[in-house]
Amino acid sequence: MRADAQRNYDRLLEEARQAFIVHGTEVALEDIARHAGVGIGTLYRHFPDRYSLMNAVFEQELDKLIEQARGLLTAEDPTEALLKWLKAVAVHSAYYRGLSAAIMTAPDAKMPACKLLLRSAGADLLIRAQEAGEIRLDASIGDLLKLTSVLVTAAEGDREDRALFGRLMNLVMDGLRTRPEGADPVAAATGAATTP
Repeated sequence: MRADAQRNYDRLLEEARQAFIVHGTEVALEDIARHAGVGIGTLYRHFPDRYSLMNAVFEQELDKLIEQARGLLTAEDPTEALLKWLKAVAVHSAYYRGLSAAIMTAPDAKMPACKLLLRSAGADLLIRAQEAGEIRLDASIGDLLKLTSVLVTAAEGDREDRALFGRLMNLVMDGLRTRPEGADPVAAATGAATTP
């Protein structure tokens, strides 16, 4: 890439990152191009559509989540490590308003690098918790990321209840935990005795 083209590319990425944080992922692409000091045609030469621009921005930002996932692989409690990482994904998604909805609703052909990086970073944490016998074997990392996205979207819609995401995530994780055969999760949660 020529030096001037690389400068334009870098400026577009930085302006898009700032715009997504301030205005959400539905910000007008024309505004991003204008703030980067280039025409909309230049933006489209580098990024053919909104998803390709979002993918490029978020791919850079996912390094922290990947590093955190690697660090959590040695945590003593594998289920708590998985929960901590999913909460970090949620914080990242909330920081870039609209990211959760974009990742959740986009087909796999859109934002492929973003999805692949997230899934591969979390898969080892999930497998570790499953191998410890703590998380159901029928859960996939794709399922957990979609659930996390749904919870972030719900929490974004209710800004008054700041504890909403944490409560919902704890409920999801409780539903994913394995239980001894015959255990009644409702009775365990309420302290009620189970009837034979």
